[in-house]
Amino acid sequence: MSSRATRPSGATLWSLIETSLQDDILKGKLRGRLPNEQALAERFQVNRHTVRQAVQSLQNRGLVRVEHGRGTFVRDEMIDYRLGRSSRFSHSLAAQHLLSDVDLRSWEELPAGADVAQLLEIEPGAPVLKVELLDLADEHVVSVCTQYFPLPRFAGFIDLYRESRSTAEAFARLGILRFARKMSRISARLPRAEVARDLQQAKSLPVLYVESVYADDEGVPIEYGITRFAGDSVQVVVEPEA
Repeated sequence: MSSRATRPSGATLWSLIETSLQDDILKGKLRGRLPNEQALAERFQVNRHTVRQAVQSLQNRGLVRVEHGRGTFVRDEMIDYRLGRSSRFSHSLAAQHLLSDVDLRSWEELPAGADVAQLLEIEPGAPVLKVELLDLADEHVVSVCTQYFPLPRFAGFIDLYRESRSTAEAFARLGILRFARKMSRISARLPRAEVARDLQQAKSLPVLYVESVYADDEGVPIEYGITRFAGDSVQVVVEPEA
């Protein structure tokens, strides 16, 4: 059934379509994948360019995400990241019955910069393993991560990581069965262009920037990680210590 957009004086057609779609999303009438541009153009009796402007505005505001090759989807409910002493993001996903996975993008050995060295409590210039990856929940990218592991302790770690697809499991295979969060620092920042692209969000939307240091049961740092979450998809829940 068509619904021709009638505009008051001064209003643009695309903004009226945006408002109509926004109302449907907030009322739960639109879920999952949006109709394609042609279907929306027929519904509102406008051209596809006008529909594209409306959908772009919804994306910029974080109400929808565009997955290239798949379509446009309504943003899901927020994911709780429970920031406990020994919990990791994968634990939070499992608790919410979401399938977690990682996409390991790159890894390299390099000398530690001053900031990384300080957090890992090693000498500046000491070798570290740097890993770049994406965190996925039910096959959707929810975070862009950078991890640093001190060498030579973690020599060969990347092979275990690629097999297990889990930091905690790779730690266990190295004999690190217990570890704890030593520090976390949370801020909101505008993302770099490549981070916004991976998170499928507009560059004008801030990301949740979480830095964490994990240590073994003797208090020795074993990982410094930076995770950039889509700010409209993930919320941090701080768990009180036991």
